[in-house]
Amino acid sequence: MTSAPDSVWWPPGSPGADLRIIDRLHMRAPIERVFQAATDVEQWPGILGHYRWVSMLERQADGGLVEMAAWRPFGRLKYPTWWVSEMWVDRAATAVRYRHVRGITTGMDVIWQLQPSNGGTDVSIVHEWAGPGWPLIGRAAAIWVIGPVFISGIASRTLAGIARHVERISWNNEESS
Repeated sequence: MTSAPDSVWWPPGSPGADLRIIDRLHMRAPIERVFQAATDVEQWPGILGHYRWVSMLERQADGGLVEMAAWRPFGRLKYPTWWVSEMWVDRAATAVRYRHVRGITTGMDVIWQLQPSNGGTDVSIVHEWAGPGWPLIGRAAAIWVIGPVFISGIASRTLAGIARHVERISWNNEESS
């Protein structure tokens, strides 16, 4: 069974970014299967219970413009989140890049990186962001609330849900062999 996602965050990240969050998880499934699940974002609402919808607004050969909406649960309460990102799939590097272009996280850069490891796949999601352009409180809101509570909260659930999905497929394939 997969362990809980590991999450690390600290300011500052890359130049211009006040916030850098890294969520990572080892998945017991081949990299090809994990990469397929990571890039097939329109299927996420069917396999990830916290995703409300994902729509490809503009489709390109390796990515496009994608709208995503997810719930961030707080016990029995669920807070709705929404954003639009440019998405680039780098098959050679087994990586997926996003640049948030609409929503509260506009300007955030995200990269999913996959590496084969110990019979499975190590997956990390790195978010880098300068924070919202709110006077006085923007940086503090990004570092203390938006980053660790919302961004990492959603990313860690996404990693755990993808792991459950790809590991279930792997287990079913082994069982039927």
